[in-house]
Amino acid sequence: MKKFILLIAVLSITIGAMSQKGKVTSALSYIDQGQLDKAKEAIDQALVDEKSATWPNTFFAKGKLAQSSWESENPKFKEFYKDPLTEAYTAYQKAMELDPKGQIKKKILTSMTYSQLASDLYNQGSMQFEAKNFKGALSSFETQIEISEGELYIGSIDTGMYYNAGLAASNSGNYDAAIKYFQKCAEMKYMGITPYYQIYEAYLGKGDTVKAEGTLVELPKLFPDDKTITLQLIDLYIKSGKNAEAQKYIDVAKKDDPTNYTLYFAAGIIYLNEENYDAAIPELQKSIDLNGEVFDTQYGIGAAYINKAAEMFKKANEIMDVKKYTEAVDQANVVYAKALPYMEKAYSLILKTSILWEVLRNYTTDLNRQINIILSRLSLTHLKENRDFVKLIRGIFIISLFFFAVVQRRVES
Repeated sequence: MKKFILLIAVLSITIGAMSQKGKVTSALSYIDQGQLDKAKEAIDQALVDEKSATWPNTFFAKGKLAQSSWESENPKFKEFYKDPLTEAYTAYQKAMELDPKGQIKKKILTSMTYSQLASDLYNQGSMQFEAKNFKGALSSFETQIEISEGELYIGSIDTGMYYNAGLAASNSGNYDAAIKYFQKCAEMKYMGITPYYQIYEAYLGKGDTVKAEGTLVELPKLFPDDKTITLQLIDLYIKSGKNAEAQKYIDVAKKDDPTNYTLYFAAGIIYLNEENYDAAIPELQKSIDLNGEVFDTQYGIGAAYINKAAEMFKKANEIMDVKKYTEAVDQANVVYAKALPYMEKAYSLILKTSILWEVLRNYTTDLNRQINIILSRLSLTHLKENRDFVKLIRGIFIISLFFFAVVQRRVES
């Protein structure tokens, strides 16, 4: 009798276990049929039952469900898991951990499950990147890399995944990860010089200008014919305040590209910031000769003349002799007046940017006409004859409105 009761108990346990495992089998069938809601119900029951909660196939089925929910176009199914693809990968890994005989591993391998999962992660990462969810994109691309480098991945390695991960890391501010992935690209000779520039930018992001510079100065050995390296070095040295080094590479770049107006502009601005106006003016003038439609260059040379004149006025004030003082002031006025055509040109360029500037331009024209009327009615003969004085009055007016326009443009932007 006892043996009979024991047999019944064993049969009950066996039947119960088979019942729960049957739910997992049914869940896999539901997944294949696209009935993911029924599959979810069956798997959830299997996961809380002690007889099937540690069965490898339960987690394999959960992995398939999570992956299928991400691939589904049904929004209800997509809400099954917060991060379906991560959930899928974790479930697959757990299934293999619970399966010492390796049956799940074979199933994943023969069904190319991980190859499809890697593809899904790439697609997810791309969408996250497009949505500017850079941390999420990095996580997706890193999991794609982990899977693709593993033994269960079937197919050729997509070298672009390292570059994608690097971009996501860089945009999320994780510069150490960015450097790691871009270095991998460089080792694989993927995209030529571009990964090195990304490494350089990542070091700048970290604030490590020494390693940023070290990355660039080694590039001519690897890419001797690439002229963009010099431009990157110029940019680095300008940002670092190493003006002498910047000017050295600007001179090199000028020899290779003598009609590049931006090089003369860069040289001129460096001199301008150093208050070396006599050196700045010819560089900026050369830039204008090559391209006279650049606001910054026109404004820069105008500022150089104004600042130079200001220094001359300051020195003139130290002269005690009246005649010499007058001569010094006249010379300063001549230099100051040279700024006017450049400021007027810069002003005309900034006026082209919006309707506001058209209104301001009309307002300026009207006021300028009024100034001419006032000046023409002045009874002081020496004022009428002194054209430089007239230019200065008009220049002050134009420059004042110019600065007003600059402030307004910044407010708009």
